[in-house]
Amino acid sequence: MSIQRLPPQLINQIAAGEVVERPASVIKELLENSIDAGATRIDIDIEQGGMRLMRIRDDGCGIPREELPLALSRHATSKIGSLEELESVVSFGFRGEALPAIASVSRFEITSATETGGRGWMLRSEGREQEQESAPAAHPVGTTIEVRDLFFNTPARRKFLKTEKTEFRHLEDVVKRQAMARPEVAIQLRHNQRVVWQTRVAEEVEEQQRRMASLVGDAFMSQAHHIDYEAVGLRLHGWIADPTFSRSQADLQFFYVNGRPVRDKVIGHAVRQAYADVLYHGRFAAFVLFLELDPTLVDVNAHPAKHEVRFREQRLVHDFLYRTIHEALASVRPGEGAEQQPPSGEALQPPVSHGYQGAISSQGGSSGRYQQQRMPLAVNEQVERYASLHTTTEQAPAAVEGEHEATETPPLGYAVAQLHGIYILAENEQGMIVVDMHAAHERITYERMKNALAGDGITSQPLLVPESLNVTRAEADLAESSTELFSGLGFTVDRLGPEALVVRELPALLRNADVGALVRDVLADINVHGSSRRLQEAMNGVLATIACHGSVRANRRLTISEMNALLRDMEQTERSGQCNHGRPTWVQLSHTELDKLFLRGR
Repeated sequence: MSIQRLPPQLINQIAAGEVVERPASVIKELLENSIDAGATRIDIDIEQGGMRLMRIRDDGCGIPREELPLALSRHATSKIGSLEELESVVSFGFRGEALPAIASVSRFEITSATETGGRGWMLRSEGREQEQESAPAAHPVGTTIEVRDLFFNTPARRKFLKTEKTEFRHLEDVVKRQAMARPEVAIQLRHNQRVVWQTRVAEEVEEQQRRMASLVGDAFMSQAHHIDYEAVGLRLHGWIADPTFSRSQADLQFFYVNGRPVRDKVIGHAVRQAYADVLYHGRFAAFVLFLELDPTLVDVNAHPAKHEVRFREQRLVHDFLYRTIHEALASVRPGEGAEQQPPSGEALQPPVSHGYQGAISSQGGSSGRYQQQRMPLAVNEQVERYASLHTTTEQAPAAVEGEHEATETPPLGYAVAQLHGIYILAENEQGMIVVDMHAAHERITYERMKNALAGDGITSQPLLVPESLNVTRAEADLAESSTELFSGLGFTVDRLGPEALVVRELPALLRNADVGALVRDVLADINVHGSSRRLQEAMNGVLATIACHGSVRANRRLTISEMNALLRDMEQTERSGQCNHGRPTWVQLSHTELDKLFLRGR
């Protein structure tokens, strides 16, 4: 077949294959255009899941009469005019194919009015490339777009659409994602003449939290902590849920880059690492997070549908996300509210000890982060010393009660009993606390051991017989250029040949590990992310095992003083809400919940 130019209509329909997959794809493009137009209110009407009708009306700046035909022309846009603007784009729908592509596979109508236009103008398209004149139409300032009978002229595409319920579910998800990122825009969604949900403009954090609860649910927001942290030209804000509020799938993970919802491997890896020490195996964290950075540092046009991005400073972004989320999770203490800030400067101060003089104390550092001193006692001695840490002799209940009255009740309250040698029962101002004493002590021991290791550094152990590894030339080159990184991790790795390495030293804690697999995994991390926490995670795994075996066991009877000492330790220990395996260490039963159990007040 000879080379020939394609008809404009066919070109638009080919472009529609990239942009328009289903009704949700159409709404995404139109919603982004409304936001770019400065809309403060957007009303969306859907019929039959979007297959019959999609109408979106906004109060944005509108389109002048003379520009309406251009809006349906390929490669015509008001949002970029040069390569420089393309490389630093901050708008959404700058791809010129969107409107003409949608119009080429639907019965399309656009009506718009500007403040200076005097009246509105309307333009129709029936899925054909044709010259059209705009006609006058009554319309307030803003734009209304109607898309009817999607894929009516491409029946093969229409056959791939799912049921009305499924298509609307996808469409609603798209609208919700935009509503999360745009609290300054009121959005209403209707389906088959019924209001599904609507959101109001939310300016303050409290209003935004209520709005977010209406979009993702009260259950998430009740377990979420608000963060807002800025450094090295990056800002991360939003909500992260407690690790105990984990999911069986990644259905509550929303991440935005400069207001654009994205999926990205670097982001996903950083978040997983931040939750790695506290999340139960096979579970997924829940979060709604917004990353803001200089538009020139991110390529948002890396994917036709703009779902993916490409960072110019990949390692910087990865480390910033990991450290911010990791430290925000570590900073949460029992009894603290959801307005939790990541540790920076004076943002975090050691919690009040309420008279408890235990083995944990705070120490200042130039970073301003909360830290713990290394554990001064061996693991198997720690529980035996709990009584002396809190009080030299076990007090009678009446004496303990009198002491409690004299001081403010701490977040985890005061112990009243031990159940089956496993659980500590305590009372606080909110009601009753139940603590899994083994899980709690395991986390306390683990965190102390990690801090002790961080303080002393990684101890290396020479191999009696150095281990040789066969690798690819690329891996050997990477290892040779990363000797300093390996050295900081306690490894001595030298190059033997074009495709051979030799490991001469490794961290003492990992002397029984599969050295070859570990080195290859580290190289893979460095290649993808520019750094690696693989060795740290491996060593933490060893420490977690030691902490598990060295912590208080079930059926170990504790005195009231020992139990109170453990509660005070929990209040001062990072990540004390979860054990090393991600399970919760304590739960709160409020007065209301207790009353419901016994039908009180009915």
